[in-house]
Amino acid sequence: MITPQNLIRHELVGLEAKIIRSSNGDLEGIKGKVVNETKKTITIEDGEGNEKIIPKGSTTFHFTLPEGVTVEIDGKIIVSRPEDRIKKRFRKYW
Repeated sequence: MITPQNLIRHELVGLEAKIIRSSNGDLEGIKGKVVNETKKTITIEDGEGNEKIIPKGSTTFHFTLPEGVTVEIDGKIIVSRPEDRIKKRFRKYW
């Protein structure tokens, strides 16, 4: 089960995401469903079917879990391949 405490060790594809802060001001406010994730980017599909590729390292995200809980994650924490994040040790950020 995905919780705020283990979100960074989980698959992000399928979660609702919103860009809170970004070094690129044009990206702020983008929200939608995560459809793909690579080492350095997250692809978000908005409600109209448009896909936006967002760099992880310079962005702060709000992810909405299936239970409706919203979690804020600094993209620098999740810059790695999704399959490598489950093995990685993290300091507590919450």
